[in-house]
Amino acid sequence: MNREKKIIQTSIIGIIANIFLVIGKAIIGFIAHSVAILTDAINNLSDSLSSAITIIGTKLSNRKPDKKHPYGHGRVEYLTSLIIGMIVLAAGVMAIYESIMTLVENPVVEHSVASLIVMAVAIVVKIAVSIYFGKVGKQVNSEPLKASGKDAFFDALLSVATLIGIGTALLWNVNIEGYIGILIGLFILKTSYEILHDGISLIIGERASDDEVNTIKRIVTSFPEVHGAYDLIINNYGTGKSIASIHIEVDDKMTATQIHHLSKSIQAKVYAETGTILTVGIYATNEVSSTAKIIKDYVYDYISKQENVHQIHGFYLDEETKNISFDLIFDFKYDHPEKKIAEIIKHLKEKYPEYSFFVVQDTDFSD
Repeated sequence: MNREKKIIQTSIIGIIANIFLVIGKAIIGFIAHSVAILTDAINNLSDSLSSAITIIGTKLSNRKPDKKHPYGHGRVEYLTSLIIGMIVLAAGVMAIYESIMTLVENPVVEHSVASLIVMAVAIVVKIAVSIYFGKVGKQVNSEPLKASGKDAFFDALLSVATLIGIGTALLWNVNIEGYIGILIGLFILKTSYEILHDGISLIIGERASDDEVNTIKRIVTSFPEVHGAYDLIINNYGTGKSIASIHIEVDDKMTATQIHHLSKSIQAKVYAETGTILTVGIYATNEVSSTAKIIKDYVYDYISKQENVHQIHGFYLDEETKNISFDLIFDFKYDHPEKKIAEIIKHLKEKYPEYSFFVVQDTDFSD
């Protein structure tokens, strides 16, 4: 079963389970005149809406690329998780509000054993849904399913609070639903914050995972002609939809034909193993002359001793123009890289006055 069908199938199961709970809780809530149970029923109805939104988001995210959106529509899934996060937020606010109103109004509630049975069944169902959604969400890497799984778990806790409240009311005629509901509502708000935070972070654009970076670099450097891999940039356009670029260092003497064959071979292997579309750029080792090698070795040794400089690459010495260029990657926390660059250029100019130095401040896109 492909990813889209699995997500839709899982969401439909969630909708059916929640509709079953809505009907049962609504009936018992009206009979017992319980605001807590009726609120729980409304919360389950919102869960059905979340699952429906997940289905719609999955369908939209799998639409084919068009002229206006050549990278596809995969990021719609991230928007879906934001919507679910807002639904969870609303559920948390509602839970707290209704709990406070229960404490203020202290309504007469007529609970029965049937109330206990319905809420116990609801807890089992929601825990099962939570585990199932979480498991499938991880399997297919679906943020909306993961968010719905967290929502279902806290729904189960909310039902536990209601169940405890029913139990204490039946046994000791003491109503503590409100206090427990407020506590659970706060936990729900915390979960909504996490879902919204993760969704917004994905939309802004997160750093590629170590596994993804290491896999691509392992493939690229597995070719004997490649002496180094740098500047790996991975742009994510939805789950399993990545476009990346990288620079590889090769011998100065390689011909255009050889480089063309190498880059195409790398692209094909990366796509076959990861599904990532990779563009390959070239750096020359620039060690064809003894002068270039001596200066390069000195520059690399000097840079390695500088604080807040993570990496140097792309060194190139042009004997004809007497220009030397290279890229530097600084720590993100370093506030004034331009001062360090000026200091490095000044030192190298004093060491090799016959050359001009051009330093590019690169970005640490991946490890």
